[in-house]
Amino acid sequence: MPCIYVAKSKDLGEWGSDVGLTEHLYRLGVHEGSPEEALAAINQEKLCGKSDWVLLKSESFEDMPDENALIERLARKEKLVDPKIYPGIRNATGIFKVKILNVENSILVKEALEGKAPKIKKAKPAEIGAYLLTNALK
Repeated sequence: MPCIYVAKSKDLGEWGSDVGLTEHLYRLGVHEGSPEEALAAINQEKLCGKSDWVLLKSESFEDMPDENALIERLARKEKLVDPKIYPGIRNATGIFKVKILNVENSILVKEALEGKAPKIKKAKPAEIGAYLLTNALK
């Protein structure tokens, strides 16, 4: 069963911070199989030269979604990192530079719409993954 997943690499975040991008770099991808298989595949192929990828959020589908369409849809909301500019990414697609303020604002609006008293808090990795998946699937 195909799945859409959001993953993060701590080493890639450190690299992004060092080169002036940001430490908040995430990968959105589609894989034919379970999310665990997707994670094993990107760690085995050493995506971006890193093998410490961690799955943040995933969603399974009956039909295979179009990865390029999902990436394009999410790129309207968050910055897609051009792999041709940064040699450290090594032509990997689906790497996004996420503004944490956008995620936190999204959480505040969601809580306000649910009738909860909105509280300002720091976004957790799972919330960032959910934010990216939600915006990719809209």
